[in-house]
Amino acid sequence: MSRTAVVICPGRGTYNKAELGYLARHHARRAELRDFDAHREQQGQQAVTTLDGAPRFSSARHTTGEAASPLIYAASYLDATAIAEQFEVVAVTGNSMGWYTALAVSGAVTPLDGFAVANTMGTLMHQHLIGGQTLYPFVDDDWRAVSDKRADLLTLVADIAQRPEHLLAPSIHLGGMLVVAGNSDGLEAFEAAVPPTGGRYPMRLPNHAAFHTALQSPVAAAGRDRLAPSLIHPPTIPLIDGRGAIWWSGAVDPLDLYTYTLDHQVTQPYDFTRAIQVAARAFAPEVFVITGPGTTLGGAVAQSLIAAHWQGLDGKAAFQARQAEDPLILSMGRADQRDVVTR
Repeated sequence: MSRTAVVICPGRGTYNKAELGYLARHHARRAELRDFDAHREQQGQQAVTTLDGAPRFSSARHTTGEAASPLIYAASYLDATAIAEQFEVVAVTGNSMGWYTALAVSGAVTPLDGFAVANTMGTLMHQHLIGGQTLYPFVDDDWRAVSDKRADLLTLVADIAQRPEHLLAPSIHLGGMLVVAGNSDGLEAFEAAVPPTGGRYPMRLPNHAAFHTALQSPVAAAGRDRLAPSLIHPPTIPLIDGRGAIWWSGAVDPLDLYTYTLDHQVTQPYDFTRAIQVAARAFAPEVFVITGPGTTLGGAVAQSLIAAHWQGLDGKAAFQARQAEDPLILSMGRADQRDVVTR
């Protein structure tokens, strides 16, 4: 008997030292990798399998946009196609650059065209590298929102953005985390204003640009110049975007989807929290399957569901109890949960 599932594709920051060799371990014989490598080589870039097969992980090499984006896309897309038939995929969404993977998983682009989109946009982000991102939480240790903390953070961001030479804006709403983006002055002002917490926050994200802000307008324009509208087709599986809007199968103008992908999605805040909550309420899946690489997105998905009080979840303890009894989230980056999804 099949189980309904929403597939979630991760974004930047999920291919790290532990993920080196992910493609070789899980997808070595997949024909798509030859196509992805050929595309990279035609662009004068190192093959994605060469990056994955490096003898050691290098942050300077593997976390740049022109390397991380194709690695993550390849791992995530191939994982999605390895999900066993016992799961009926009812919708697809993604976080940030995971939107490009979600397009391919939904059938809105071919696997190779999706790779071209992710590779092109990742390369452009790397070449321009406008601004940066910082991550900061607003939930307590039980993943419950601290009263008014999120609103206070957004007010702080707006106040800093009013200062001369300070550029700062919300970038990603990521479960119990707020990702802010801006220029150096804006980020430094935010980091100085918030109290250190958890031993690592505020956390500046390495090799990340000011994604999902107006600072990326030149990147969005360059992407539209390089990527033709004809790449985009109506999806065959419903897509949930970074506003929480659903692109229903058979009811999509491909040009609208192209414009969202290479304009709004690049230059406006990405509300991953809302995307997950819409997925839960509109499709009521039995499970949420997070493709690899990495295992870091599960917390944000759980926090998004807790904030919506989905199926009575009211905190981290309740979520962990549910996971132990009847998992709601299955992460393909974890060996034990991958076996459940692929067998």
